[in-house]
Amino acid sequence: MLKVEALESAYGDSRILFGIDLFVGAGEVVTLLGRNGMGKTTTVKSVFGLLKPRGGRVSIDGEDVTGRPPHVVAKRGLGLVPEGRQIFPTLSVEENLVATHRRTSVSGRSGAGAPKWTLDSVYALFPRLKERRRNMGNQLSGGEQQMLAIGRALMTNPRLVVLDEATEGLAPLIREEIWACLTEIRNAGEAILVIDKNVDALARFADRHVVIEKGRVAWVGTTAELKATPEVKERFLHV
Repeated sequence: MLKVEALESAYGDSRILFGIDLFVGAGEVVTLLGRNGMGKTTTVKSVFGLLKPRGGRVSIDGEDVTGRPPHVVAKRGLGLVPEGRQIFPTLSVEENLVATHRRTSVSGRSGAGAPKWTLDSVYALFPRLKERRRNMGNQLSGGEQQMLAIGRALMTNPRLVVLDEATEGLAPLIREEIWACLTEIRNAGEAILVIDKNVDALARFADRHVVIEKGRVAWVGTTAELKATPEVKERFLHV
């Protein structure tokens, strides 16, 4: 569904990505792993057109979207949960969700025309958001804001949800709640590309893993292969 080939990106004269390759198939969960500053968020920004790549190709279902504006990428079926959540602080929970609602499913999804994710289905996934639906975004806890950011992405009815730092800065119990909800999203048939530092949780959740080191892909493998090669965690993921 999503294919990234030889992706190169830079901030001014500072080159960050040196030929990143990765793909995510329909209904698949893939992680993007690596220490801080290795290029994970830059990869996400380059995929979504928030940073124009210097080289390579990003395609969705075979269509080249390299460097296209973010709204074009979103219309092709990608939903973003950005680092830092970036919810609208002066809108209510419900207004945050309604603001991004796509009234029809993305072309290419089975049953296109009938959206899977509605206000009711997001509230069913995150009951706490329903309880706080009239609260402003800046009145929510960090965990509630993350739930809202995920719900907002789902309201676009994407075929692939991309989460940049899915549980960063959250308390352990809230992290477990987020992982449980992401498992429900996966079981609903959504493809997911996720960045997070909790490798053990990701190993229970994901199908494949892509490890980035200094802007290059250093290792790719399945969850079984990751568990069988502890040296990968030691070399590329431990601080």
